[in-house]
Amino acid sequence: MNNINILWVDDEIDLLKPHILFLEKKNYNVTTCNSGTEALEILDEQKFDIVFLDENMPGLTGLETLNEIKEKQDTLPVVMITKSEEEYIMEEAIGNKIADYLIKPVNPNQILLSLKKNLDHSRLVSEKTTSNYQQEFRKIAMDMAMVNSYEEWVDLYKKLIYWEIQLEDIEDPSMFEILESQKNEANTQFGKFIDKNYPSWFEPNTDAPILSHTLFRERIAPELSKEQPTLLVVVDNLRYDQWKAFEPFVNNHYKKQKEEAFYSILPTATQYARNAIFSGLMPSDMEKLHPEYWKNDTDEGGKNLHEDDFLKAQMKRLGLSNLKHEYYKITNLASGKKLASNFRGLKDNDLTVVVYNFVDMLSHSKTEMDVVKELASNDKAYRSLTQSWFKNSPLLEMIQQAQQMGFKLIITTDHGTINVKNPSKVIGDRDTSLNLRYKTGRSLSYENKDVLAAKDPKTIHLPSINMNSSFIFAKSDLFFAYPNNYNHYVSYYRNTYQHGGVSLEEMIIPFVVLSPK
Repeated sequence: MNNINILWVDDEIDLLKPHILFLEKKNYNVTTCNSGTEALEILDEQKFDIVFLDENMPGLTGLETLNEIKEKQDTLPVVMITKSEEEYIMEEAIGNKIADYLIKPVNPNQILLSLKKNLDHSRLVSEKTTSNYQQEFRKIAMDMAMVNSYEEWVDLYKKLIYWEIQLEDIEDPSMFEILESQKNEANTQFGKFIDKNYPSWFEPNTDAPILSHTLFRERIAPELSKEQPTLLVVVDNLRYDQWKAFEPFVNNHYKKQKEEAFYSILPTATQYARNAIFSGLMPSDMEKLHPEYWKNDTDEGGKNLHEDDFLKAQMKRLGLSNLKHEYYKITNLASGKKLASNFRGLKDNDLTVVVYNFVDMLSHSKTEMDVVKELASNDKAYRSLTQSWFKNSPLLEMIQQAQQMGFKLIITTDHGTINVKNPSKVIGDRDTSLNLRYKTGRSLSYENKDVLAAKDPKTIHLPSINMNSSFIFAKSDLFFAYPNNYNHYVSYYRNTYQHGGVSLEEMIIPFVVLSPK
């Protein structure tokens, strides 16, 4: 046991001699005193790891002493010990952020447990998490060698996310590095799986996952009714791990009915994947059936201006025109606040759709702003930033109001995003699209091993911009770079978050149905 210094404050400290001897045998250093005033003087002169504080003392009471200690040393753990079980004392003590609360008479093992809980907690959790992951590591490695269906890839990816979040707070960086290498290996294998299987998912009577263009018909439409209004929130560019980061705040207001993953279509980019959700069509069909709404990469103007028109057309096709719906797109804080303040006005809608662009703005601004590069330098920081945004966002306000108004809640996204680390050289003509994770154009030349190539876009239901146009999608954590001005370009975009390509993070995304608490 390392040298832990305990201050024990009790006006009957002599009666606690057996407890103190017990702790000293366990190599704890215990300093004692009889009053709150004396305790405060000692704390000014010495450093302690934890304080045991009697609540019922003459002079300065335990609660008063606690207030004084917290003013001096806010992070010092204080364990309150009391004879009284009165609720107001417990509430006062808990409100003042005590570390633990023990009722007299206490036995030595209770004291020891409290010490372990408060001082050894992070070490014990860290050790347990590390040993659990070491066992799981072998199993994940074996699963990865065997995985051969879209359902198994979802399970494997969820497992990797689970361990990534578990290992987030442990103090052993080597474990995190092992997990990172497992994720990289998983993405390499996943790229091969998609290369081999993706085109067949569009053939009739094939076992295929729910994809962007089938999500509304297969999963959202069955949830809609005139009996209960529904709030559908599409958070642009939301990865599965980011959903997990802010799920606890949603759970304060809603209980989860269903959570599953679905697959974003390729390219995993807003103009393709989100339009596919709202239209219920693949891009080549959108171009054919709704040329007035669809825009290709090289066309001028906004590519996502007609989501509501696409949605109306799809609802009509599905026989849902009798449902009253409204669509809102939030692209900045002001429009989010405005919708939150007018939310009560939506009570008569059967379906309210809110497309929220925050994560997408964060991802794109990361390349523009050094401060965001600092704040979201890796996946852990990216999750943390998303969580912080959500806790303070108008979106959470809307969700709270929706719960009070009895709305069903559906949360989903159009695609995820990946931190790109390695460049892959590509050459194209001046009409080649600009995205870093996919390219479409004529006579593209590229590294075969780095990409999934669709030489005939029709096979994966994408439009051909010209006669000889093809699509290529970057695999794993690669990003496309042109040979001219190569070094500047690479240093600018390396370690930024991009989407459009083939990775677990971009393609396997959450769909969650919740009911109000």
